[in-house]
Amino acid sequence: MASTVEALTEGIEEKLTAPYGSWKSPITADVVSGGEKRLGGSAVDAHGRLFWLESRPTESGRAVLVREPEKPGDEPIDITPKEFAVWTVAQEYGGGAFKISGDTVIFSNYEDQRLYKQSIECTDSSPVPLTRDYGGPIVCYADGVFDLRFNRYVTVREDRRENSLNPTTTIISIDLSNTNIQEPKILVDGNDFYAFPRMDPKGERIAWIEWGHPNMPWDKSELWVGYISENGDVYKRICVAGGDHTLVESPTEPKWSPKGELFFITDRESGFWNLYKWNESDNEVLPVYSLDAEFARPLWVFGMNSYEFIQSCEQKNLIACSYRQNGRSFLGILDDVQSTVSLLDIPFTDINNIALGFHGLYIEGASAVHPLSIAKVTLDDQKSKAVDFMILWSSSPDSSKYKPYFSLPELIEFPTEVPGQNAYAYFYPPTNPIYQASGEERPPLLLKSHGGPTAETRGILNLSIQYWTSRGWAFVDVNYGGSSGYGREYRERLLRRWGIVDVNDCCSCAQFLVDNGKVDGERLCITGGSAGGYTTLASLAFRETFKAGASLYGVADLNLLRAETHKFESHYLDNLVGSESDYFQRSPINFVDKFSCPIILFQGLEDKVVPPDQARKIYLALKEKGLPVALVEYEGEKHGFRKAENIKFTLEQQMVFFARLVGHFKVADEITPISIDNFD
Repeated sequence: MASTVEALTEGIEEKLTAPYGSWKSPITADVVSGGEKRLGGSAVDAHGRLFWLESRPTESGRAVLVREPEKPGDEPIDITPKEFAVWTVAQEYGGGAFKISGDTVIFSNYEDQRLYKQSIECTDSSPVPLTRDYGGPIVCYADGVFDLRFNRYVTVREDRRENSLNPTTTIISIDLSNTNIQEPKILVDGNDFYAFPRMDPKGERIAWIEWGHPNMPWDKSELWVGYISENGDVYKRICVAGGDHTLVESPTEPKWSPKGELFFITDRESGFWNLYKWNESDNEVLPVYSLDAEFARPLWVFGMNSYEFIQSCEQKNLIACSYRQNGRSFLGILDDVQSTVSLLDIPFTDINNIALGFHGLYIEGASAVHPLSIAKVTLDDQKSKAVDFMILWSSSPDSSKYKPYFSLPELIEFPTEVPGQNAYAYFYPPTNPIYQASGEERPPLLLKSHGGPTAETRGILNLSIQYWTSRGWAFVDVNYGGSSGYGREYRERLLRRWGIVDVNDCCSCAQFLVDNGKVDGERLCITGGSAGGYTTLASLAFRETFKAGASLYGVADLNLLRAETHKFESHYLDNLVGSESDYFQRSPINFVDKFSCPIILFQGLEDKVVPPDQARKIYLALKEKGLPVALVEYEGEKHGFRKAENIKFTLEQQMVFFARLVGHFKVADEITPISIDNFD
């Protein structure tokens, strides 16, 4: 493909003039769907070797634990045998599916959700089950840690044996010294949810996060410490943070320093997730470093790791940490005595997790020209500067060959419907080294509304966005009110106003781009998945800004979602929507008469978060109304598509759907369009 890209761009002196949307691009749907692997975490073993969990679209989304190559230039080594896949469905979104200690990995197997133990020294070693076979994937585990004092594994367990819609969540321990599989010991129970069980260095104390309905972990949570008895039970508990009802906070990511101090992140008082530590003798919480920036992310998935201790002595701790401010990430070394951060100069503008290596840090990150990657950052002797930066793994290693086609994101701040209140988005203009449009034409716009809705879109290289922009589309990715990354006050704009604030902000963003001459006001399209699919449908039902839309596993009926969704989000809507009347008034399915433009819907048939009934109801209603509509259903797909062929099909069918119905151009790719009801 490299030669193809070079051939296309070589010797171009004058650009070809062609309508926006009709441009040819080497960034095909095959490139997007087959090229981008997903990352499920990284870790370092006792020998300082890097491991990571990668999910492969070309293997139907199978997740494999991989070890870095023995020598530079060699291929990485698959640790997971072909008949296994490393993934947990705890809380449906998973995360924290494996843990390494010494030469052993314990992982959750996707097919049966049992925990297995495997040697990482020999790649042909067979995993040994640690938990019982319950006849199906009805008990799952996540976010585990090794307890060396008692030779056991401590982890969160979600047990669906008695009630699949309302499973019981506990913190349990599994004896690693017994060769016979036994029922685990329950260490902590009684609340709706648990996360981050973390043992202190001596195995004498355990910290954890817990929360209960109707809160989500970013609304209100509690940090607890339990003391471990001689027989391994938790015999005393202390609430460290979150127990004071006069103080609204959501503590997260507890971690013990090598010398046994408890650090964590919380958003008390300022509304921003900052680092704190616990003074055990006085049961007092002390700020470590205060900044109007986010040092953590919402707990959608288990096992996040936003900071690491790189040096700990009697005088001070040096902590590698990342934070987000004004739409980008920063990586720094925090001195907890001086309360200063030395920022490291690295190419990534977006950082997720940090792992500690022998001679530096391993960073999961990205930028506008780097796809999601893992890089090794080597530090100087004073641990205050980065002296080397090397990418070891890339979700899309071939992406750099398409660099002439990359559209770079521009962070825009635009006015909302509330006077004096702004929101944020990343705008990507059409970019192609071969083509230009006529001076009079403005490009069509595809606006993306992210999922969550408590999530954040980031200005990083995403080939699925470049698929659009390299063909002559403008693309905008919106962080509407309610998004994370901008503090609690911004996040809480959406409380009781989901379907209003997000819709208004998306429409305001599109209008802002029209008013500034960036896009064609007659060719505005909107897309989104999950909660973003809801915002898409609500925008099309309740506003007239957009001319067509695509909903990927989106919500059409809020009442149906409340009745059928999984435990983790079963009360999420209590805070997002409000009264019974609001549930009705904000459900697009109840106002089919207000829809006035074409819609295409995509749905996985094994989706437990947004069940398939939602897409079918909206499809049948719009078909009956006479609007152009199409529904694509995928066998074997859950919430979010993991198979390369389905990712490809979804992308291409959106493109050709919009081109046929609102684009006024012919797509350059050879795509066979599906039949559109009330149109074909």
